[in-house]
Amino acid sequence: MEESQELLEKATRERIRKNGFMLHNHIELESVERDRAVFKLDIRPESCNPYGMVHGGAIYTLADNATGTAAHSDGRYYVTQTSALHFLRNQSRGTVRATAWVRHRGKSTVLTSVDITGEDGKLLATGEFTFFCVDKSLMDQKVAAEQK
Repeated sequence: MEESQELLEKATRERIRKNGFMLHNHIELESVERDRAVFKLDIRPESCNPYGMVHGGAIYTLADNATGTAAHSDGRYYVTQTSALHFLRNQSRGTVRATAWVRHRGKSTVLTSVDITGEDGKLLATGEFTFFCVDKSLMDQKVAAEQK
């Protein structure tokens, strides 16, 4: 693994360690490279809706984290601006994966795409997310002010 790839992976793992919502939902990073990320969710009882299928919110959270990580792979800071996720089918157990990639990187926004697949490789959901670039120091100041 080349040095820049190692640095990207280390920075990504450091950033997602602070993502309590993702961790609470048992979503894990599988791989990251420039403009691409793969996350997985091993379905647990708490991942499911009342029908015993993986909850749409869990799939959305998986997609948002994968696309956000692909966007962040340039070292800048982003927040989700818009999204569209199309649910196509579902599953009740096993693992689901989100594979995300950057489609367009502008000065202040990044357009990403994501495919969510089941264990059998079938497409469960697909979508696009747009991220807005933010100034990290301003975000840090806002968080500090909120915590007072």
